[in-house]
Amino acid sequence: MSPVSPFADRLWASLPVPAFLVDPGNLIAEVNPAAEGFLNTSARSLRNQPVLDSIAIDANLEDAFLRVRSREGSLSISDVDVGTGSQAPVLCNLQVAPMVGMPGFLLLIFEPRQLADRLGRAHSVKTAAKSAIGMAEMLAHEIKNPLAGITGAAQLLSMNLSGEDREMTDLIVAETRRILKLLSQVEQFGNLSPPERRVVNIHDLLDRARKSAQVGFAANMKVVEDYDPSLPPTYVDGDQMLQVFLNLLKNAAEAAGGGGGTITIRTFYDLSLRLRRRDGTAILPLQVEIIDDGPGLPPELADDVFEPFVSGRENGTGLGLALVSKIVSDHDGWVSVDSGPGHTVFRVSLPLAPKAEEPQHDHGR
Repeated sequence: MSPVSPFADRLWASLPVPAFLVDPGNLIAEVNPAAEGFLNTSARSLRNQPVLDSIAIDANLEDAFLRVRSREGSLSISDVDVGTGSQAPVLCNLQVAPMVGMPGFLLLIFEPRQLADRLGRAHSVKTAAKSAIGMAEMLAHEIKNPLAGITGAAQLLSMNLSGEDREMTDLIVAETRRILKLLSQVEQFGNLSPPERRVVNIHDLLDRARKSAQVGFAANMKVVEDYDPSLPPTYVDGDQMLQVFLNLLKNAAEAAGGGGGTITIRTFYDLSLRLRRRDGTAILPLQVEIIDDGPGLPPELADDVFEPFVSGRENGTGLGLALVSKIVSDHDGWVSVDSGPGHTVFRVSLPLAPKAEEPQHDHGR
């Protein structure tokens, strides 16, 4: 049973979380696109099927349905494992509500906790980035000048020293240079201009990033391409998005250490990710994954890895992934990470290009 007006139809399709319309016999009457993506199953195959047979839910839904129908009030259930039997369960919050004007019909909504937590962190990450970078940017120029003087003085002193004394001046030079590099990155972060978007074939950008990586920081890595050749174009600033992919590839290469390893670049199409924005719901079907077989992120950093000045590496600046997050956010996209020992996946989700535009190949300049 479908929504009964064009507005309701659009609203139903735009819901960013999986939603099911359940009939009085607890059969699935309708599902929205987000539910199809969540269950990796078509709406046609789900309609008229018992909801309790189609979805594995670690909760007493029969009792919940009875309570909602008898009281005609909504019910919330927190932290429930939801799956299909063919995929790992996902921790969700559930909402069950009666359909006004449709006796016996219920609305069942799943809110995946992982997505909700990430969306909730997105605002705090962006706010933290702005405040931290803003303050650091104000200080960067003033700090760089005396640091340059300290470096020069240490180099002059080292000319007349030897042994342990020279090691100390060399340490001063090395550390001041490291701080200067960090301040330059801060200035680069703060001075990032708004994206100049155009229609781009994402594989052209990935090829440029791969070639640059393999002659530089990823020279000792094996890079595997797993591309979906039918992927439609996206709408981005090519130079800024190239920087995103280079930063992610560099992060993957550094995760492997000096012993080498394998980086996989994967692209595919997935309609399941929809983000709520002030101007409506953003659909982000174009997926790019950078996968490495390194040791994984430290557990204590996994939730904060996109925040500025957070790094799990010695002498790391903690700005590379913060810059990735900022650029992707400026493009109305989404970046996430799933990490464990031997398998870390950074995923960038991007919108489709406007249909009226013609794609451009980005071969570099």
